[in-house]
Amino acid sequence: MADSELTELARDLNARCRLSGRFVLRSGQVSDTYFDKYLFEADPRLLARVAARVAALVPAGTQILGGLELGGIPLATVVSQLTGLPALFMRKQAKTYGTRKLAEGDDPAGMQITLVEDVITVGGTVVAAAEALRALGATVTTVVCVIDRSVPGDTPLAAAGIRILPVLTKSQLDASDRAESG
Repeated sequence: MADSELTELARDLNARCRLSGRFVLRSGQVSDTYFDKYLFEADPRLLARVAARVAALVPAGTQILGGLELGGIPLATVVSQLTGLPALFMRKQAKTYGTRKLAEGDDPAGMQITLVEDVITVGGTVVAAAEALRALGATVTTVVCVIDRSVPGDTPLAAAGIRILPVLTKSQLDASDRAESG
């Protein structure tokens, strides 16, 4: 994506999804900024632009896209349509009825799975999903995400052998927001 297109996407994500206030994040951290990913995922034009960028980040050799509940699932579905790769939907915990699966879709055993997430702050959910998939026999080394708001070197992802490929980082979004405000 050209720099101008990435800048425009950052501007549009900020305008649509950046909320200011006092927010407790899933990690327990408190932030004055929150990116409401459901606002871009519910906007078909913005979701299409974001998904196209995520699709471009999917590494060669990926056999299945693993969408994480809840926000990663619509994103993984659209990216699956764009790439032709099958999607697998990861629950936070296995169902207690029916098939009792944690991962819905094809059997992940022996497959190279790239996880798909909307926003990463600490990465705990990504690590838990990767460990669960690895226990099922899959190989998981990468997560693609829309927004990486983590502090570089301050996530459990590297220790778990997972690299992050983001469309945008929080610092890029912050810079875009300052440029729009200034």
